[in-house]
Amino acid sequence: MNRIWYLLLCLFLTQCSLPGGGSAGNGPPVDPEAIRAAVNHPDRPAADRGRDPDRRPAEVLAFFGIGAGMHVGETMAAGGYYTEILARLVGPGGKVYAQNTQWFFDNMVGGDLLGRLRRPGLENVVSLKTEFENPGFPDRLDAVLLIRFYHDFIWLETDRAAYLQSVYRALKPGGIFGVVDHRAEPGSRGRFAKKLHRIDAEMVREEILTAGFLFEAESMVLHHPEDTLDWSIFFEFNSKRDRTDRFVFRFRKPAR
Repeated sequence: MNRIWYLLLCLFLTQCSLPGGGSAGNGPPVDPEAIRAAVNHPDRPAADRGRDPDRRPAEVLAFFGIGAGMHVGETMAAGGYYTEILARLVGPGGKVYAQNTQWFFDNMVGGDLLGRLRRPGLENVVSLKTEFENPGFPDRLDAVLLIRFYHDFIWLETDRAAYLQSVYRALKPGGIFGVVDHRAEPGSRGRFAKKLHRIDAEMVREEILTAGFLFEAESMVLHHPEDTLDWSIFFEFNSKRDRTDRFVFRFRKPAR
């Protein structure tokens, strides 16, 4: 693994208004008020709140159908931007499994994540220090989320098929697999995964379908048509890191 690029990835991850109600398209039912309450919780750090207008976590979690009592796995949770919202949303009857690699946890985010998890109301989070091919998620999860990281699997030389099969096994029948990532030029496949930290959306869709998932829907909530798709999220880190054109895919494990 190229350590310089890995450190850049670490730097990125550590820095790293909802529709009316009912359901996300034809997807799972959602509770808009509960999602708003989780996102607007007064204990959330100001730095996280400052990113909300561009990251739009309320809309993303509504689209994925996350709600009270659910058990959710989060791949590469980093310092816990989504972890905290998820924990407050699923509540004491639910559980969040926040996965980071051991190296990343030990060297980059462990202190920040554990400090965050000391806050009241986040006792339902389990921090996992595992590798991607075997993230250690328990069986019968309601959902697994992979936010802005699939492209990194390419240049980190992760066994993506093994990762996807581990997610498939962890999900209960009918469970949701939610994926968000920075869009690359159509047809580019993984060519810009390392240079620009972007990936071809259709490549991601194809690989996940090959793993046995059903494609259910795409949300355009993070669509930015003005994005030229030719700049690196690292080189524009301070000004545009949360304003890429991102695809938001919802997959489902077949019910049978």
